[in-house]
Amino acid sequence: MATLETAASSTATPRPVDVTASAGRRPSRGRSRAGLRWLGVAPLTAYLLVFLLIPAGELVVDAFRSPAGRFTLGNISAVFQSQYISSFGASLELSALAALFGGLLGLLAATAIVHPSAPRFVRSTVTTFSGMAANFAGVPLAFAFTSTLGATGVITVAFQHLGISLAAIDPTSTTLGLALVYNYFEFPLMILLLLPALDGMKREWREAAQNLGASGFTYWRTVALPILLPSLLGTMVLLFGGAFSAYATAYALSGSTGNLVTELIGNLTNGNVTVDPQLAYALALGMMLVISVLMVAYYLLQRRASRWLR
Repeated sequence: MATLETAASSTATPRPVDVTASAGRRPSRGRSRAGLRWLGVAPLTAYLLVFLLIPAGELVVDAFRSPAGRFTLGNISAVFQSQYISSFGASLELSALAALFGGLLGLLAATAIVHPSAPRFVRSTVTTFSGMAANFAGVPLAFAFTSTLGATGVITVAFQHLGISLAAIDPTSTTLGLALVYNYFEFPLMILLLLPALDGMKREWREAAQNLGASGFTYWRTVALPILLPSLLGTMVLLFGGAFSAYATAYALSGSTGNLVTELIGNLTNGNVTVDPQLAYALALGMMLVISVLMVAYYLLQRRASRWLR
């Protein structure tokens, strides 16, 4: 009997599980975890709202507002005057030169320090210097280049004794000279941004190309550069945006006589020529549109480059 009762109890229908209760507990736990994740990003969201979104919204509104507070399109139409159009052209030209020089020099330097034959200390030394130089700008940088390549700079005077004029790269009066100044922080920034893409290049690709008889130049032309091109162009877009929005270095070099957009905005708000903050808002709105185009281009390029970095 005991054996039969034991067998019957073992074959009895199992007790139903309260699926509803267990399922009801899981979503609440998932919601609590989602709430914690949102709580973690709350400080960043508040920071972006207070220091980016609200000021940007105020800038857009003030660009269409007259000094009396009424809606007007006069500020926007004034931006299309020849003086301000030329300032945008000068800023775009300077940014293109700085991005081109910084991109090419950064590519060469980054490629050299990640080469297998390069000593380890070279990479650590270059990256440490790049991290410092990428944040060195403003008045100290302007003074350093003025005393070096200015009209009475050390290198300028030394070349004058040799009968060579460096007036074409005078940072206080030429776009090319100012682009060279910008490359002091653009060039090391390019190195820092390009290193992850170069680290993503697999060694097997080079070995396969060499096994097929490809030279180093052929490997870079047919394999490495096509893969690196989206990352290279994306980092150059960032360099372009950094040079386009820079202000302190250019102002320290040329004062109130510069023709860059950032310098004109500073003049209009500081009253060096005339005080017209509404026009300054309109110029800043134009800069925002340019930066927005650069952000879209950078996003598309990074999306394409990420396929090779997975």
